[in-house]
Amino acid sequence: MLVLPKAAEPLIARLSVAFYHPTFQRFILLTVGAILAMGRRTVTAVVWTVRSLMHGHVSSYHRVFSRSPWSPWTLARVLAAIILELIPEDQPVVASADDTTALHKGKNVYGKGCHHDAVRSTHTHTVWKWGHKWVVLAIHVRFPFAKRPWALPVLVALYKPEELNKQEGRRHRTPIDLTKGLMAALIHWFPHRKFVLLGDGGYASHDLARFAHRHRRHLTLISRFHADANLYAPPPKPSGKKGGRPRKKGRKLLAPQQVVPRSKRTRATVSWYGGGQRRIEYVSQGSHWYKGGGGLLPLRWVFVHDLDGTHRDEYFYSTDSDLKPAEIVSLFTERWSIEVTFQEVREHLGFETTKPWTAKSVLRGGPCLLGLFSLVSLIYARLAKAGRLTIRKTPWYDKSEPTFSDALYAVRRLLWSQTVLKQALGDAAVSKLPTRFTAFLLDRLAAVG
Repeated sequence: MLVLPKAAEPLIARLSVAFYHPTFQRFILLTVGAILAMGRRTVTAVVWTVRSLMHGHVSSYHRVFSRSPWSPWTLARVLAAIILELIPEDQPVVASADDTTALHKGKNVYGKGCHHDAVRSTHTHTVWKWGHKWVVLAIHVRFPFAKRPWALPVLVALYKPEELNKQEGRRHRTPIDLTKGLMAALIHWFPHRKFVLLGDGGYASHDLARFAHRHRRHLTLISRFHADANLYAPPPKPSGKKGGRPRKKGRKLLAPQQVVPRSKRTRATVSWYGGGQRRIEYVSQGSHWYKGGGGLLPLRWVFVHDLDGTHRDEYFYSTDSDLKPAEIVSLFTERWSIEVTFQEVREHLGFETTKPWTAKSVLRGGPCLLGLFSLVSLIYARLAKAGRLTIRKTPWYDKSEPTFSDALYAVRRLLWSQTVLKQALGDAAVSKLPTRFTAFLLDRLAAVG
């Protein structure tokens, strides 16, 4: 059996409920290999990194993703439970939902499609990319060593093209539908927790807002809003006279973009992108959003003007009308953490370098790599709590708080020193190495580009 460091073993051991024992032993090795590997994260590259610890044929490690009986949903539930232990029960759980496209070429790759690339696109130019579109639900955790919250992915779903859903005989599900399914699972698993879901412009959906309102005891949605939204007063109370259908909405109200020029702005200081503070002016109003077939939805919308002038004017809304405007803005700006997570997963965990093409391998590989970001962050948090906080500084890049690259470096160094070298060479052989040489060797092995 693979011996893991004390900071990592309790976390990884809790994932064993999803596997049979032989599969779990291979899954542990793949997890360690994926953390230690440089460059591409194909199964072959991962196993080659820890080949000195490998037992059995290399094909058995490929079968962990392509054939072995286990479910990513079980792993997600365990991972979510571990993360929620870090958030006090009397505080709301802030989560963000977004989608990201991972480049994946190949004629027979399951679930591949042509999707909008939000990273390379601008407001005037749209870029399209062939690959997999993943809808990700991440829980925000405020670690003591960081000013901004870290978005830790817990649930991931593949958006399948409409043609594929038709071939497989299932109803087509949009990213909004997938988000509702992921959020419903989280609410079902943890019914005693209150969630705040943050969504970008693509999630400024009446359908998603209606879902949040239906589950308002457990969920509040905060997202961007439409400047020209259809707003109405609530319907008048029935008069009691017979005849006629009760009205569904009251009088038509001005759209937000018409209200703002006529309203007095209020100034406030709010939390901003990156964990800082920013002075803003805002206009806010409680209203009801109407869409044909969707009914009337109570909400509070907020217009925000950045007094420093670095961000364009924005409109936001919350399905909880009792939230203060400054709270809505501060919560929404936390959403940027999931964009940082996507960038880190691409740069340091090889998110776009995997090569699965069968259905099971595709549906398991992507979520596991995103979940690996959460696992590394949790292990690093345990190291930091034990007083082993690592911040890698250079003469040309000075930083006051750690980033994910520091977390990955610390966890890699821990695994190389306490797992790979000791089990491959033995304690006696490692202890004979000169101290300075051992430190240099571990530094090179754990280096993060």
